[in-house]
Amino acid sequence: MNSLAVRLLALNVPEGKLAVCFAGQAGVIIKTPAGELLGVDLYLSDCCNRFYGQKRLMPKLLEPGEIEFDFVVSTHAHYDHFDPDSMPILLAPQKTRFLGAHDCMDECKKLGIPNEKCTWLEEGKSVRAGSMNIIAMPCDHGPHTPHAVGLCIEYSGKKVSVAGDTCFREDIAAEHGALCPDMMFAPINGAYGNLNEEEAAKFFSIAKPKLAVPCHYWNFAEHHGDPGKFKDEMITKYPTQPFMFMAMGEIVLI
Repeated sequence: MNSLAVRLLALNVPEGKLAVCFAGQAGVIIKTPAGELLGVDLYLSDCCNRFYGQKRLMPKLLEPGEIEFDFVVSTHAHYDHFDPDSMPILLAPQKTRFLGAHDCMDECKKLGIPNEKCTWLEEGKSVRAGSMNIIAMPCDHGPHTPHAVGLCIEYSGKKVSVAGDTCFREDIAAEHGALCPDMMFAPINGAYGNLNEEEAAKFFSIAKPKLAVPCHYWNFAEHHGDPGKFKDEMITKYPTQPFMFMAMGEIVLI
């Protein structure tokens, strides 16, 4: 079994805390004190190479069958967020439920995933995921991806925001900020309509999470993203905004 799977399964999360793991690309794994596991935008295969010629450059941290998740979430249907090679395996356990943006509906049908396993996320609405509450936040990934959403995942007063694939919009950053997130992930790659390094730094400065974490870089040559440039932007322009880089597979408690 992969070392990350071993660490996640063995991890006992203290009451009042939430464990957050960066799974690479835009992937986030959350574990609650009750042992619930929720995976967001997990890219565990190399399917984008087969479909689009975009080769995976970073190692896979998990095989899709190594952990039985309670909830698997996709912010939209692009294959680095909804992985069609991994999703049937991830959703095979009886207990596992899928929560996704509406554009994931057709992808689930193609894969034969039963509709009763699925809950569709709509901007501004919240759904329960075990002991967690998930709010579908606004997101702007361009006119060809109108159903894309961001997320705010809340457990016992702890909040993790996921901006999703989005361009820079001050109003979206402010809506995340209004929820006072303890931790927030946002892309820095600047390709396909996403925030670039400078825009992500400004986005975080408006949202003002207790801790900002950049993501969506290094996994594909075509996606770009320079963490060094992001760091320079944060230090020089927004020195009061806390941020950190999370290594792939790193786990922090909030």
